[in-house]
Amino acid sequence: MKQLSSFMVLNIDGGDRVSYTYNEIDDNTGEPLSQNKKENFWVVDKELKKHIDAIRSYVRENKLN
Repeated sequence: MKQLSSFMVLNIDGGDRVSYTYNEIDDNTGEPLSQNKKENFWVVDKELKKHIDAIRSYVRENKLN
C-alpha cells in the first residue's frame, strides 16, 4: 500500500503543480518497502483546481491578516 507522507502545491508560471512524497508499506507485514518516494503532476482537473483555490483563499483570509 502507498501511504502519503507530504504534499505541496506550487504555483509555477501561473499553473499549479502538486508535488507529493509517499512510503510503500507491505500490506501483510506492515514493513516499509520504500520510503520518501517523490512524484508530481500539473493540475488540469477543474474540480481539483477549485479545492486548491479554496485552500489558498483560506490561508490568505485567515492566516495572513
